[in-house]
Amino acid sequence: MLLEMEHIHKSFGPVQVLRDVRFDLQPGQVHILAGENGAGKSTLMKILGGVYPDYEGIIRLRRQPVRFRSVQDSAAAGISIIYQELSLVGPLSIYENIFLGRMPHRFSWVNAARMKNEARRLLEELGLSMDIQTPVDQLPIGQQQMVEIAKALSYNAEVIVMDEPTSALTEPEVKKLFEIIGRLKRKGCGIVYISHKMEEIYQIADRITVLRDGQYIGSETAEGLPSAKLIHWMVGREINQQFCRRRPKLGPVRLEVSDFTIPGATANSIPLVDRISLRAHGGEIVGLAGLQGSGNSQLLHGLFGSYGNRVSGSVLIDGAPVPVVSPADSIRQGLALLTNDRKTTGLVLGRDIIENASLASLPKFSPGGWLRPYLEKETVGQTLQQLRLKADRLTQPVESLSGGNQQKVVLAKWIQTQPKILLLDEPTRGVDVGAKQEIYELMNHWTQAGIAIVLITSEMPELLAMSDRILVMHRGRITAELDSRQATQEKILSAALGQIMEGTSNSWRIN
Repeated sequence: MLLEMEHIHKSFGPVQVLRDVRFDLQPGQVHILAGENGAGKSTLMKILGGVYPDYEGIIRLRRQPVRFRSVQDSAAAGISIIYQELSLVGPLSIYENIFLGRMPHRFSWVNAARMKNEARRLLEELGLSMDIQTPVDQLPIGQQQMVEIAKALSYNAEVIVMDEPTSALTEPEVKKLFEIIGRLKRKGCGIVYISHKMEEIYQIADRITVLRDGQYIGSETAEGLPSAKLIHWMVGREINQQFCRRRPKLGPVRLEVSDFTIPGATANSIPLVDRISLRAHGGEIVGLAGLQGSGNSQLLHGLFGSYGNRVSGSVLIDGAPVPVVSPADSIRQGLALLTNDRKTTGLVLGRDIIENASLASLPKFSPGGWLRPYLEKETVGQTLQQLRLKADRLTQPVESLSGGNQQKVVLAKWIQTQPKILLLDEPTRGVDVGAKQEIYELMNHWTQAGIAIVLITSEMPELLAMSDRILVMHRGRITAELDSRQATQEKILSAALGQIMEGTSNSWRIN
């Protein structure tokens, strides 16, 4: 046995977050650690990684008892954890990030040649072709994830923990990651893999262990644990239908965009968004598909005013032209944007739940320019109750919440603005299966209330099930508009790779 964790208990003050949890891992095995947000998965792995040294229980590594007092202790023992939030320094190069904090020295000088040679070897071992001198902030998120894996291997790690590693990856990047995981297995590494995506769990899992509410529920081989039983273990109840799209009657056009363009960084570069035209009706969910770099996220930011007056084209809301100048103006016009990175652009982590949920609608709680805390707390509390937020109190820091509950706070923030149009960029990223279903129900509720939704999701089943129409983008342009009843994964991927039907210059339509 490579790793054993037994009778693990962990509390934060009076709140017990882990109770008698156990977990094990063998060499050459991918062991899935599953459970809803807040189940205790990340806490258990932070104990293993030396982040939380104050716990009760036993950890054995290669049959020997160990107790890690720091992250450095854990890493020195051959354990490497790749967290969902990447720990890279953007301006530094690939090779500098791989050896960050432990750069080899020759006398009093950093041995750059040794770092470069070792970085090339690690990337070659992973089957990656990248210029090691490229600053990591110039890499797409998928390649940044690969740099994190190379960094983990540089420790000669035998136990590698991957926390939601595919949450920001495109399908080709996921395929590359799974190839790398196969290489690591053959090398004898043990992989602890945390994911909420059912299809990928069964694609790579050897064994699955489930936690719920900080307790061990069960462990079984992937073959012996069908998906229905896995979901029941995770949420404690049956979920008969993962997707529950109820298609209401479409209302008038809420959002109409014509020839919308966002220029590139320089005069000679390709536009981020190139003459896009689209419509979204009240009660409709318009899916916006595309691979990394297609421009779909940039389009939503442009419509929201994030690019200021750099954009061109026309935007109409309820038939009236509106200026696209700033997010504040967009909010006043009835637009709301949930971004794909809640911790960087969705939340203020140092503030509490109430402050975050009311952030976009402060004028509503400040008649006469004075904040009314009672009104703020009462209104926000009602919204968060409808969203089924799990929190000890509304005044606790939002960073103390699980990922799924943080997402609910972001959703509450935008619902408080009473939007006409919701721009949702990866609304279920890093969210467990139970919380996903709750978000789908909310989307149904919002469309039934006449809100128009534009949805970006990297999960193909979610895109196909929840969208009424699907627009596919490639290099800033729409290459296909697909009716949801006829859309398939193959058609979407073909258009996302740039295929355009003959007879049209910009887009084609399948009904």
